[in-house]
Amino acid sequence: MITDEEFRRISVFMKQRYGIDLSQKKVIVNGRLENYIKANGWHNFNEYMDVVERDKTGTQEKMLVNFLTTNHTYFMREFEHFDYFKKVVLPGLKEKEARTKDLRIWCGAASTGEEPYMIAMVLADFFGLERSQWDTKILATDISTKVLQQALAGVYSAEQLKNLPEQWKRHFFKSVAGGAQYRVTDELKKEVVFRQFNLMDPFPFKKKMHTVFLRNVMIYFDEKTKEQLVQKVYDALEPGGYLFIGTTETLNRNSTPFQIIQPSIFKK
Repeated sequence: MITDEEFRRISVFMKQRYGIDLSQKKVIVNGRLENYIKANGWHNFNEYMDVVERDKTGTQEKMLVNFLTTNHTYFMREFEHFDYFKKVVLPGLKEKEARTKDLRIWCGAASTGEEPYMIAMVLADFFGLERSQWDTKILATDISTKVLQQALAGVYSAEQLKNLPEQWKRHFFKSVAGGAQYRVTDELKKEVVFRQFNLMDPFPFKKKMHTVFLRNVMIYFDEKTKEQLVQKVYDALEPGGYLFIGTTETLNRNSTPFQIIQPSIFKK
């Protein structure tokens, strides 16, 4: 069982390096790491953390992050965002960027890929035959290499796709494993660029973004970290750009530089 001192060490490490606040999650931290630590022959959590901090390759640190960041997502999650994106955001962008035909969209908590692929399907639907004239590639990042591998593979169970509109399922997925699983088509896959990225690092964008999806990730951050991150996103957006956060998340109305459109939709 993890001691208070060991728990403090792990939570300080995660906070300093990734901005993730685990201070109230002792049981979760213990539950997710205990078996791994035993299986690898370490006697306690401190011994394991010594290895994490000494490992120059960063492999053990990656494993730690993969264990401690939950990734629960599914297709059509909080669909009202995609609806708003298609009906309000995209018509505005189509007009605004008619000359450059360049859209810059970032999904900052890509997890196992459902969300960026959803955005790509909405874009395909919206632009239709004109899509080939536009650069609609989506940047999709996550801190966890494990989920990004799944996202890149793009294979989902029939259960995970059950809420998808039938025509999207037919058009964007190929049935594999005798119909028990579906793989994202290459056509859709090439619309999404997956990268590992820590939201606490400086944003590396050369141009400003038109839309940022940062949904269900700020639950891991304390208020101060959240405010700093929201400011960074604000600075990285084009004037008039949009930020989508999870429907259960909130931004502080008094301190946010954003204009509030709906509780989880914000505009610069």
